[in-house]
Amino acid sequence: MRLKNKVAIVTGGAQGIGKAYVMGFSKEGARVVIADVNIEAANKTAEEVLRNGGEALAIRTDVSSVEDTQEMVRKTIDRFGRIDILVNNAAIFGRVRMKIGPFDELEMSEWDRSWDVNVKGPFLCCRAVFPYMKNQGGGKIINISSSLFHKGGNPRFKQTHYVAQKGAIIGLTRALAREMGEHNINVNSISPGYTNSFDPADTFALASVEGLKMAAQRRAIKRNELEYPEDLVGTALFLASSDSDFVTGQNIVVDGGDVMAG
Repeated sequence: MRLKNKVAIVTGGAQGIGKAYVMGFSKEGARVVIADVNIEAANKTAEEVLRNGGEALAIRTDVSSVEDTQEMVRKTIDRFGRIDILVNNAAIFGRVRMKIGPFDELEMSEWDRSWDVNVKGPFLCCRAVFPYMKNQGGGKIINISSSLFHKGGNPRFKQTHYVAQKGAIIGLTRALAREMGEHNINVNSISPGYTNSFDPADTFALASVEGLKMAAQRRAIKRNELEYPEDLVGTALFLASSDSDFVTGQNIVVDGGDVMAG
């Protein structure tokens, strides 16, 4: 098992892509912490991990809150005694809906709300885990960006705030990789493509799936399926495991070859 006895925190880990990371990490031996604002869904995912023979802890966490991120870390240490991996997956976009529209019509409250979660959140989580990773001699941090940053957005949906935020995540990744490297902490990011992690009952999701099908036509890998959360797990496992011990400050695009950028 590649992550045997490791302790991994996954923010936004209750559903969708975050849940895929949780289940994939648990299968590889990690004890997983599911940090999510939706504690009911987090508890259900934790129960699923337990049924499959793993160890899990669900914690209600608003990543934009200093107090919540510090409490997330305290509860993890109390339960498992260490923190080896942090996946900064929580974001406002799909399940927690982001308002979209022309940049000059965006409400500043929406701009601020999304920056608080999508950029301030990962920063606060990194800051919260840092003392523990430093003291134990290392760790792995995986930030989640988006292929939309590399495209400048989607021409069908105007998302200036989201694109800017995902670019900021790559900048944060590189800056923290420089600062944390001397403590043997690797900091990298993943840029997923347009991934089908929507609730089938969500009417917004139905329109999004049409966009997913269009994205599939542009990919270099001509698979007759959409991109799914499970397509991202292998890259996350690589960045979380000892296989990536000499890799830091990097961004990996996982989209089947739609965007080809570093």
